[in-house]
Order: sequence, then structure tokens, then C-alpha cells
Amino acid sequence: MGRSIGSVRQGGNDLARRWERAARSVRKEEQGSARRLAAMVRAHTGEAFYAFDDPLEAAVWSVLLELVKEADALEQAADEESRAGEERDVDT
Repeated sequence: MGRSIGSVRQGGNDLARRWERAARSVRKEEQGSARRLAAMVRAHTGEAFYAFDDPLEAAVWSVLLELVKEADALEQAADEESRAGEERDVDT
């Protein structure tokens, strides 16, 4: 009998709910970040939970993918800011 995509996805949703509950147990200033982790798990439920057999592996992959995307966006913004600064220096 093959694995059920629904059961893997359900495992991921269960994990995200547990992470949301865990977010309530951390310090107030960390709760927003902890809730973001659960949201990151849910961001790629289709792709991740189809590709992996283990809900935890799928969840970690989803979180890492979101973190890499954020890092890439920051790097791109910094590069654009640097280029804009260089153009201003050339113009003066």
C-alpha cells in the first residue's frame, strides 16, 4: 500500500498547529517569530508534502525555503541600493 498524500499533508498541518501552540509558551517578544515558523510550514503544503514522506522533513524544507527566499530578497535589495549609491557617486 502506497503512502497517502492526504495523510502526509495532515501530518504537516498537525505539526504546524503544534508549533502554533508552542509559540504561546515562549516569551512575548518571540511569539510573532514562532508563529511565523508555523506559517512558513503552511506556505508550501502542496509541494513539500507531495515531495516528502515525512511531515517533519516537509516542514523543515518549507521553513528553509522561506528563509532562503527572504535572504535572497534582502541580498537583492542591498545590491540595488549599492548600485543606486554608485550611480549617485558617478553623477556628482
